[in-house]
Amino acid sequence: MAQEDLREGFLTRSREAAKKEKKKSFAPSRLRVNPWSKVHQVDMTDGKETSFRIEDYDYELPPELIAQHPASSRERSRLLVLERSAGSTLHSRFDKIVEYLRPGDLLVVNDTRVVPARMIGRKNTGGKIELLVLDPYKSPELGETEGYCCLTKASKPVRPGQTVEFSEGICAAILSAPVEGKVQVRFSNGSPLVDLLERIGRTPLPPYIEREEGEPSRGDMRCYQTEYAKHPGAVAAPTAGLHFTKSLLRDLETSGIEIAPLTLHVGYGTFSPIRCADFREHRMHSEYIEIGEKTANAVNRAKRERRRVVAVGTTVVRTLEWVFEKQGEVVPFCGLCDHFIYPGYRFGVVDCLLTNFHIPKSSLVLLVSAFAGRNRILSAYREAVRERYRFFSYGDAMLIL
Repeated sequence: MAQEDLREGFLTRSREAAKKEKKKSFAPSRLRVNPWSKVHQVDMTDGKETSFRIEDYDYELPPELIAQHPASSRERSRLLVLERSAGSTLHSRFDKIVEYLRPGDLLVVNDTRVVPARMIGRKNTGGKIELLVLDPYKSPELGETEGYCCLTKASKPVRPGQTVEFSEGICAAILSAPVEGKVQVRFSNGSPLVDLLERIGRTPLPPYIEREEGEPSRGDMRCYQTEYAKHPGAVAAPTAGLHFTKSLLRDLETSGIEIAPLTLHVGYGTFSPIRCADFREHRMHSEYIEIGEKTANAVNRAKRERRRVVAVGTTVVRTLEWVFEKQGEVVPFCGLCDHFIYPGYRFGVVDCLLTNFHIPKSSLVLLVSAFAGRNRILSAYREAVRERYRFFSYGDAMLIL
């Protein structure tokens, strides 16, 4: 089946059909918690006992190290290189990344595009309201029948039946009562919602990036987007890719490094904290993913030829490992992914990982700890703090080999 048919079939079918298919073929793959098991097991990545207590994945971070703005030039950010086999680290700069990659490596990137999904409007009662559209990639047909899922921010909770008016005369109807701050909303525009958001929406920045009056700058609209962003649908950037320039990507290809794209529309859940003492009880949010035939073939070919697969970001890791775990190889696919990777996980596809420095006690710290070992990651993070690296979305990068 052509990739376009796969995409169309997913985006236009009903919510009930999507749930049935997901339950049947792509059920959540997180390990089941045995209530009689100990809270520790051996972590094969560093040979140490691994804790499933979320408190053990914390680290101290001075607030001033949370990057509020990107580096002056994308590729001028710093790069911490962690060699897992030796347990060693070295300090470099991102524009020298080619020195740590090999000819024949396959670099897999996430080509999702951040949508200006924040909307400011007024309720029919006169009160101000802010919406953040969480599934802007949804087809207009599905958006018309079931609405779009939105986070709301208002002085008083919204109620089903209320209407909201935005600029350009655009109106929206509230279809459901809030559940954890989320409601279903139907918009009056006849065109795809993404087109509307490009005109009147605002770029959603992470909550730890502070701006005057909470509004992104023109620089944010440009910098909070990868150079290869193509498919609109994300409400947060795949930040590991923010460091690449077009020139640097060309240099990598000239050096014999293959580049292949996939898509994961990063959701707001990427900022959701883990509230379970034993993180195995955490429920991962679902995000839309898409792997084309060309990329699937490139990954499988690299594995057969024993070439390294280098994932640019945790979103690429989750996508590749999710499909591989369900199918036994990487195949063309589009649908929802809620893959929760934590220490003890056995990786089947990814050999190296390029990533940023992540929030303490987050699912992203768990993923990198699964890949490199908790002790190595926390030690590298402490070293990065001592060396005054910049953390989170606009911060510096880490290459795990």
